[in-house]
Amino acid sequence: MAPTMTEDEAAARRSKVLLAARWCFLNFGFAKTSFEDIARRANLSRTLLYRIFKDKEDIYRAVFVDWLVSRHPAARQATKGPGGAYERLLAVCKVMVLEPWSDMVGAPMGGEFFDVCERLDPATDAEHRKVALECVAAILGDEESAEVFLLSLDGLLADQPTSAALERRLQILAGRFVPPAKAKGRRT
Repeated sequence: MAPTMTEDEAAARRSKVLLAARWCFLNFGFAKTSFEDIARRANLSRTLLYRIFKDKEDIYRAVFVDWLVSRHPAARQATKGPGGAYERLLAVCKVMVLEPWSDMVGAPMGGEFFDVCERLDPATDAEHRKVALECVAAILGDEESAEVFLLSLDGLLADQPTSAALERRLQILAGRFVPPAKAKGRRT
């Protein structure tokens, strides 16, 4: 009889699988990633992987939730964080866009990640976009401006910029919506 795993051990195993799966999806793409690839990368048997996830789509959804949706509390906190509107807007963008982009930008199949999620799990994708809109609207003061900001932000990603280029673009974009404080102590 196999020893029973503790809750912490099961969570650690799941985390290891999600990290391995994310790497596979970003490097091979959704279509070319197999259960075998994920199991091998996570150093598990395929049988054990099937005990954790029912299929590849199930793993993909879990990767999206673990990697991006788990950032929602930090993004919401950033809207109330220190600094003026410019600093808070950049903080939200860092959590919701820049950090995940840094993982995706160098990966061969990174560009397809959101497209596949939108197709496989439109509800989670919609929730992710809704939280981004709420956070930006909380800072800018209205939903219409937040929508324009997010559409502009999507445009910044079109040419697959480096993380450093994206960070600079985010600073410029945020400055167009809420200019940074020029004088010491001035808040926006």
